[in-house]
Amino acid sequence: MTAGEAVVRIPRTAASPRSVTILGSTGSIGTSTVDLLDRNPGAFTVEALTANGNVALLIEQARRLRPRLAVVGDERKYAELKAALAGSGIETAAGEAALIDAAVRPADWVMAAIVGAAGLAPTLAAVRRGVVVALANKECLVCAGELVLAEVARSGATLLPVDSEHSAIFQVFDFERREAIERIILTASGGPFRTLDKASMAAVTPAQAVAHPNWSMGAKISADSATMMNKGLEVIEAHHLFGMPEERIEVVVHPQSVVHSLVAYVDGSVLAQLGSPDMRTPIAYAMRWPERMAAPSPRLDLAAIGELTFEQPDPIRFPALRVAREALRAGGGSPTVLNAANEIAVGGFLAGRIGFLDIVAVVEGTLAAMPGGVPRTLDDVWALDAEARRAAENLVARSGN
Repeated sequence: MTAGEAVVRIPRTAASPRSVTILGSTGSIGTSTVDLLDRNPGAFTVEALTANGNVALLIEQARRLRPRLAVVGDERKYAELKAALAGSGIETAAGEAALIDAAVRPADWVMAAIVGAAGLAPTLAAVRRGVVVALANKECLVCAGELVLAEVARSGATLLPVDSEHSAIFQVFDFERREAIERIILTASGGPFRTLDKASMAAVTPAQAVAHPNWSMGAKISADSATMMNKGLEVIEAHHLFGMPEERIEVVVHPQSVVHSLVAYVDGSVLAQLGSPDMRTPIAYAMRWPERMAAPSPRLDLAAIGELTFEQPDPIRFPALRVAREALRAGGGSPTVLNAANEIAVGGFLAGRIGFLDIVAVVEGTLAAMPGGVPRTLDDVWALDAEARRAAENLVARSGN
C-alpha cells in the first residue's frame, strides 16, 4: 500500500453520541476542540483528556466535560490533579506511560494534538486501535511517516488531517480518481515577517515571532510560521497523507488566509476550500466526518474582504522551505533529523539563546553533520531523534556564544 492510500476508509455514519479522547486538550487545538464539545452537549461523550503541564486548565476542563480519565504528563503536577478531582469519579494518572494509556482507551475518535515529536507514541497507540484519529500533529508524519501509515494500513484506522491546509486538500481531493490530480497547492500566510527585509529579521524578538497576524496558535507553531518551516513540514505531511511526490506539491503565499489550499486537476480545474481563519472549522469537520456539524467560526464575507492576493515565497529570506524540501527528497531519516533540529532551534530562539535567523542555520547545520540513515522501527526513530537533538543543541550553544 502506497502513501496516501491508507488515509481514508469507507465513510461511516458518525455514532451519536460519539466518544472522544483529546490528547493535548490544553493547547491551542485542544482548547478549540473543547469549545466545540461545550457547544454540542449530548453529541459527544469524553473518554479521556490529557495535558502536559497546564494542570489548572486540565482540572477546569475535566470538571466541565466529565471525562472518564484525566492525565497530566508532568508527574510533578499529579498530586494537584488528583486532589482537585478526588470524589468526582474521574480517574487520574500522570507520566508518559499514562499518556499512551489514554490513547488506547475505548474512544471512537481521538484528537492527536500533542505538539512535536512527543505526540508520536500516543498517536501511534491510538492508530493501532483502528479508530478515527484526527491528526493535528504534523511532526508525527514528518518524523515517522512510513511507520505511521503502515500502522494505519494494518489496523484499519482512519487518519483525518486537522491542519487547515491539509483539511482543505482532503475536502477537495478525489481519492477515487487520484490519477486525475496534477498537483496540490498549499497556501501560506507568510507569517508576521512576510514583508520584512533580512537585516531587520535578524533583530526580531520571540514576542514578535509568535504574534501571528491571522491565526491563534501556540508559541512553537507560531515561530515555525514566522520562519516558514511550518510550510516545509506541511509539504512533508502532504506527501504522506496524499501520496504526492515533492515536485507536485506547491506552496503559494496568501496573506489573507482565506483560501486554505487547492487541488489542481489535469483538465485545468482548480478546486479550493475557503473559510475564515478559525481552527474550529477543520476541527468540526473532523469531529463529525463524514457528516458536518455547526461551528461558530465567523462566516466568510468575500465582498467585505475585497481582494485575495497570492505570491511566491521568497527563498532568500525564508530558506526553511528549501531545507525541508531537500530533507524530503533525501528521504530516510532526514525528515526526522529536520524536525528534531527545528524543535531544538526554535526552543533556543524562544529562550533568547539564539537569533531568529539562527533557527534555520542550526537545522541546516544539523542535517549536514548527520547521516540520516533509514529508521525502520520506532526505536530507530527515537535514537535518530535523540542524536539529532544533541547535535542541534551543540550548534545552539555555539551560536549563542
